[in-house]
Amino acid sequence: QEQFVESGGGLVQPGGSLRLSCVGSGVHFPLFHMAWYRQTPGNQREMVARIGSQGTLTYADAVQGRFTISRNNAKMSVYLQMNTLKPEDTAVYYCKGSSTVTGRDYWGQGTQVTVSS
Repeated sequence: QEQFVESGGGLVQPGGSLRLSCVGSGVHFPLFHMAWYRQTPGNQREMVARIGSQGTLTYADAVQGRFTISRNNAKMSVYLQMNTLKPEDTAVYYCKGSSTVTGRDYWGQGTQVTVSS
C-alpha cells in the first residue's frame, strides 16, 4: 500500500525551531513530487512548501526565508525545517506525495505543531 507518515510535531516557543519528517512506503519515491500543507480548524488547507521530483522548490510567502523543505530519496523521506516559528504557524501539518507517473496524490495523517509562549 502507498502511504506517507509524518512525525516531528510538538510544542515550541515563538522564535523556536522544529523539523518535521515524512516517510513514504509502497511508492517509487524519486518519481514523486512532495509537499507540506497545514490546516487550522475552520480554515482551508494551505500549501506551505513543495519540492519537485527534480528538486524544484516552492514556498508560501508566509514561510519564505524561515522554512526549508528538503528530501532524501534513499530514505524515502521529505523534511520541513521550521525556524523562527510564530504563533500563526500553529496548525496540523500534512505531507503530500504526488506521483509523476499516475498523477495520484497521497496524504499523510498529519502532525500537530503548536507555537505558544
